[in-house]
Amino acid sequence: MVTRRKLLGLGAAGAAVLGAGAVAGRSVLDDPPQAHASSTADPVPFYGEHQAGIVTPAQDRLHFTAFDVITDDRAELVELLQEWTAAAARLTQGKEAGSFGAVGGAPEAAPDDTGEALGLPASGLTLTIGFGASLFDERFGLAAKRPAQLAPLPKFPGERLDPAISGGDLCVQACAHDPQVAVHAIRNLARIGFGRVSVRWSQLGFGRTSSTSRNQVTPRNLMGFKDGTNNLKLEDAALLNDQLWAAAGDGSPWMAGGSYLVTRKIRMMVETWDRTSLAEQEQIFGRTKGEGAPLGGKAEFDELDFAAKGPDGKPYISDVAHVRLAHPSSHGGARLLRRGYNFVDGSDGLGRLDAGLFFIAYQRDPRRQFVPIQLSLARHDVLNEYIQHVSSGLFACPPGVRDAGDYWGRTLFEG
Repeated sequence: MVTRRKLLGLGAAGAAVLGAGAVAGRSVLDDPPQAHASSTADPVPFYGEHQAGIVTPAQDRLHFTAFDVITDDRAELVELLQEWTAAAARLTQGKEAGSFGAVGGAPEAAPDDTGEALGLPASGLTLTIGFGASLFDERFGLAAKRPAQLAPLPKFPGERLDPAISGGDLCVQACAHDPQVAVHAIRNLARIGFGRVSVRWSQLGFGRTSSTSRNQVTPRNLMGFKDGTNNLKLEDAALLNDQLWAAAGDGSPWMAGGSYLVTRKIRMMVETWDRTSLAEQEQIFGRTKGEGAPLGGKAEFDELDFAAKGPDGKPYISDVAHVRLAHPSSHGGARLLRRGYNFVDGSDGLGRLDAGLFFIAYQRDPRRQFVPIQLSLARHDVLNEYIQHVSSGLFACPPGVRDAGDYWGRTLFEG
């Protein structure tokens, strides 16, 4: 009997063929690699030392999804990761998810691409995978390889996390300049994973809230302030090696070249914020709302001077201003690479917008970076009067896929 998986060419052999880019004619995967897409329509290279979608200049749209693995068969999980990798290599280059595409297969079989991105360019799509702590239980023999960096995050003061939209065995971050391209990618990975994974939760995002390259202007969050002015940038090679990329000596050699991802869904009480005076808003952030300059300064990228005082003799930037509490000087130099997104998920039963920031941050070790920074903010930041953390995720994002013979997580399962 020919199974559906074999019919669609998604078995192990099919994955190898897809991974090699064996399609009729010259494959887009064979094009000379670029460091990054040169326009919003162009593809971003899939293969490399690190996964795309981390230091890649942040795109405008997000579809982030966490999955639970519903098989206990290690071989099935590895096969899925191989199939996902082959599909991701195609999707990120503007191709369809499988070699038969949306209309090229047998009429009596379901297509191996859902088709809603037909005719659309690659739109800078990147797909980034991560492994949650729950994947390292007894099911797949991975317990000994669980990184210490995946230690559970502490309970932070004031958070009200919903378990239904937190955690997950796997996550996939899809970023693109076209929301339909990002949604199409996640939809097809979920389709390929049917019977082996189920969607635990997902989040759509729009309007990046950080710049990951010096070629990008600083965007604004839904509170109207420029966000991520002092973010790590892809041009900061030495800082990235120190603060972002995991190394073989960090305790989990299979993660060398990877990074650790923290997600937080942060709801903003925008109606209350909108009734707050401009002066108070600026004092809370420690920056001007228009230019984004530190208080006491003139331009967005002026150095933060926490000792500078105003005519009243008080510091321009208070001890509890957001920029002071989050600054590397307050945390032994710890920094994050942020690439979060705004979200609006309709309104609640009281007619208030369900809106805010889907926070995404990559780092070398959450225990030394995100945790101390967030503890300080949770304890002292006046901004907490206007925000609520409602979901949380922590994932180990492995190194990049080297070539068509490699796959997501190979270093974990075969290393």
